Amino acid sequence: MSAREAEMADAHDSGGARPVARGSFTITARGPFSLESSIRFLEGFAPAAYEAESPGTLDFAFALEGSWQTVGVSLEQHGQELRGRLYSARPLKRAELSAARAQVERILSLDVDGSAFSALGDHDPVVARLQQRYPGLRPVCFWSWYEAAAWAIIGQRVRMEQAAATKARLAAELGETVVINGVEHHAFPAPAVLAGLAQRVGSSRFRGLTGPKIDWLSALGEAARRNVVDSARLRALPREQALETLRAMPGIGPFSAELILLRGAGDPDHAPLHEGRLGPAVALAYGLDAVPDAAELAALSEGWAPYRTWVTLLLRANLAAELAAGAGAPGAAS
Repeated sequence: MSAREAEMADAHDSGGARPVARGSFTITARGPFSLESSIRFLEGFAPAAYEAESPGTLDFAFALEGSWQTVGVSLEQHGQELRGRLYSARPLKRAELSAARAQVERILSLDVDGSAFSALGDHDPVVARLQQRYPGLRPVCFWSWYEAAAWAIIGQRVRMEQAAATKARLAAELGETVVINGVEHHAFPAPAVLAGLAQRVGSSRFRGLTGPKIDWLSALGEAARRNVVDSARLRALPREQALETLRAMPGIGPFSAELILLRGAGDPDHAPLHEGRLGPAVALAYGLDAVPDAAELAALSEGWAPYRTWVTLLLRANLAAELAAGAGAPGAAS
């Protein structure tokens, strides 16, 4: 981290009662990137429950992996440079400032060199059309692998809108609040808080959560509090080993493990072949008469490497837009 990135913006307020600006950083995007596209994606992504306050500015609060200190960040784009300002109730250590920058990079898929992404369209006209329709859009991840895992548990066997409301209530009632540019942002509860969820609610239920989900979330909070895994380690493991590690956690099955690895840890090059919407998305974009099976999807996705996750996002965004416009797709639910 450079001296500029590590600069403390406020030396006072050591009491930690109110989050204030603590430091700044810059990230240079390698390859096409649009913060505006990321913001538009988040506004339509139910788990984020995000509403932009200022055009071109992305503000959010999250628990920092490792220390799990709650911080806020305000981001703006200037050319290929992303400028961020951090907010916290206490001064951040140099290592925490570096960790926050790295986490923001991962959240916006800026930790991946996207310089060769455009070239995929030279060999696949469908990918080229999607790139033109969604310029600069990269996967926007959950704020951490831990929050992605919590969403995977909360969302089981309920409608997405209901799950999103439950997740938002957890943040509002149990998470810390960070004021960024005059607006309150509720961070999802840190692991230590979630670890005590079962004890907190006792025999009652947190609205929107069944008893097993409360137990699973408590176990997740304890595992994250002890840092048994983190996003960087999940990305560094062989993919099947990472998925196996996640499947060992209570309440996490194969589909959830894949979601956590792709949308929490930010694995850039994996196509979720058994995810229900990928087949219809491919059928629509490629003009197929039938939904391709897993083997066909695997063969097709080879041409998207090393950005299979990125292309999958564009395909799903395209499917959602076409369904919203009234277009049909083989095997797609309305």
